[in-house]
Amino acid sequence: MTEVELIWIEKRLEHWIRFGRIAAERIVTRKTRIVSFRPGAIFAFVRWASNDFGTVHSRIDILHAVASGEPHTTVPFVRPGGELLLSIQGWAKVRVVLAAIDAVDAAGVDPCDAAPDHWRHVHNRLSAGERPRPYTAERHAAWLKRKAIES
Repeated sequence: MTEVELIWIEKRLEHWIRFGRIAAERIVTRKTRIVSFRPGAIFAFVRWASNDFGTVHSRIDILHAVASGEPHTTVPFVRPGGELLLSIQGWAKVRVVLAAIDAVDAAGVDPCDAAPDHWRHVHNRLSAGERPRPYTAERHAAWLKRKAIES
C-alpha cells in the first residue's frame, strides 16, 4: 500500500487529499495522520505552507499508487512513492488544477476514475502555459472502452 502523511497546522502547514479512495487511515497525533491507498488507486495530494507574510509553498501531485517492486517516483510525504501523473506548484496553477478536478466532477465522473492520460494532459498544458481541455463524458466513455480492450 502507498502511505501518505497528512499534516494540518492551521494557517501554517496543510497537507490534504483532494480526491482518492482511502483504503486505511491511522491517526498519529492530533495534527498528523497517515492514509493508505491500494495499488492502482489514483489520488490527488495537496501541500500548502505559509508564514507571517503569506503563502510560501503550494503544490498538487496526482499519483497512481504502485504495487511493491514497481518503478515509482519519490514524492515528499508519500511512501514509497507512485507513478506521477501531474505535479504542479504555485498557487495560481494549483487553482487551475483544482478547477480541472471540479470540472471532472461536474461531468459526472469521479476524478479517481478519470483517464490517467487526462491528468498528464493537464500537467503538460499548464507547464506550457496553456489551458487544459475539459474532460467530458464522451472522453470518459472512450477511456472505459480503451481500458476494456487493454485488459
